[in-house]
Amino acid sequence: MRYIKLPSENFGKFFKSLGEWGTLYAPVKRGGIYSFQEVHDPAEIALDYNRTMLPPKKFFFRPKEAILRLKNGRWEEEVEAEPTVLFGLHSCDIHGLKILDKIYLDEPADPYYKSRREKTLIIGISCMPDEYCFCKSLGTHFAMDGFDLFLHELPDGWLVRIGSVRGHEIVWENGELFEEVTDEDLANFKEFEEKRAKAFQKELPQEGLADMLDLAYNSPVWKKYADICLTCGNCNMVCPTCRCYEVCDRWMDAYSSVRERRYDSCFMENHGLVAGGHNFRPTRLDRFRHRYYCKSYFDPTAGYNCVGCGRCDEFCPAKIEHVKVLEEVRGSLK
Repeated sequence: MRYIKLPSENFGKFFKSLGEWGTLYAPVKRGGIYSFQEVHDPAEIALDYNRTMLPPKKFFFRPKEAILRLKNGRWEEEVEAEPTVLFGLHSCDIHGLKILDKIYLDEPADPYYKSRREKTLIIGISCMPDEYCFCKSLGTHFAMDGFDLFLHELPDGWLVRIGSVRGHEIVWENGELFEEVTDEDLANFKEFEEKRAKAFQKELPQEGLADMLDLAYNSPVWKKYADICLTCGNCNMVCPTCRCYEVCDRWMDAYSSVRERRYDSCFMENHGLVAGGHNFRPTRLDRFRHRYYCKSYFDPTAGYNCVGCGRCDEFCPAKIEHVKVLEEVRGSLK
């Protein structure tokens, strides 16, 4: 991997150059919430944001989208993808996209997800953890791949890691904006990463986690928190790795229809409902417990389905904390 430096005074020109690669989206603050929005000026970007409410998966796996249209008696596929630049992704969200890639790019690949992924540049950016972050416990606090460029903050600019051919092309085309990395830059980079590693306030011990979940299936802790849970599905909507969806046909008139795909939530009662009226998860307790097994049960072939971003904690109206629940479940084992 190649390392270069982007001086602070060249950031504006660098930002402008990214617009040549596609529509530029970056984290923007709206009230007390951050979200990825189209931007035209570096001043609009919240470089010090902690997390957006909706993760960047919304650009590839959309909350609601038309996938087919019935016109003149024939179904026509709707695959829309335009060149896009996502600027300012944190490491945990990059890992989240890598988990989605395993699902949607495995054969047969999802054509909607694939076309958008192929036309999108990923520019990562360093961050400092807050009280919700536990990505370090899951090894998702640092991204070694899954990006085109990754910017690490320095006192006078950014240390840039190049992670793809397209990343190299951006640097080649704007060579005058970059400098070689000095020993001082490397020392500052090391100091920042060490400071960041010590700043994590929350930890999820992985030792024996899968065994613990097997042994604690009937733990009273599940019911304790299921009774508090509102089953609103917020945690599913904001999760960077949740990928369940439902498909429905919406008739426009007697001759035309739209087949839509939209986010689904395993907290909804009808999520586990199948033909014949059987429901695999009929109770709130079943659905609450299921999500923790989905996210925190280690799969030897795929790892965890959680990246420790902290969204489910921050945006839970019942203030249920993912790590706290698992700690109590572990503690309930005699």
